[in-house]
Amino acid sequence: MYDKYTLKEKDTLKSVADKFGTSVEVLKSINNIYFDTDIRQGMDIIVPQNKQQYFNYYTIEAGDSLYKIAQRYNINPTLLASLNGLNMSDYIYPNQEILIPKSGYSYYITAEGDTLDTVADMFKISKEKLIDENKTIYLLKDQVLVTKR
Repeated sequence: MYDKYTLKEKDTLKSVADKFGTSVEVLKSINNIYFDTDIRQGMDIIVPQNKQQYFNYYTIEAGDSLYKIAQRYNINPTLLASLNGLNMSDYIYPNQEILIPKSGYSYYITAEGDTLDTVADMFKISKEKLIDENKTIYLLKDQVLVTKR
């Protein structure tokens, strides 16, 4: 669910995040970028792909917590946090937008040491189907992979 993007001359993390419908925090997390100044023209970064197919958006309201939102949508709270580049202990703010996984799909966030074989086995599908449904797979830590149930 990721693509490679080559940074252009005037690109900033904010402009790239806006272009791909994600957040600066997510870009920093999936690319191991710590400071906005860590990017330069010609650098390749990983960007999320086609989120509308797999996710809905939810706007945080006063009194919300990741745990309450996860309960409301019947999803794993740790998965919800990870999909949004957050930790369960992170503070969320009213009007902040987060991704909610759509039903009908299985989601997996890669871990160090994962291989195509182990991830395909976890989904109980062939490697070919895993690749077909995710197009670009880097098997970097914290990459989100999706397959239809």
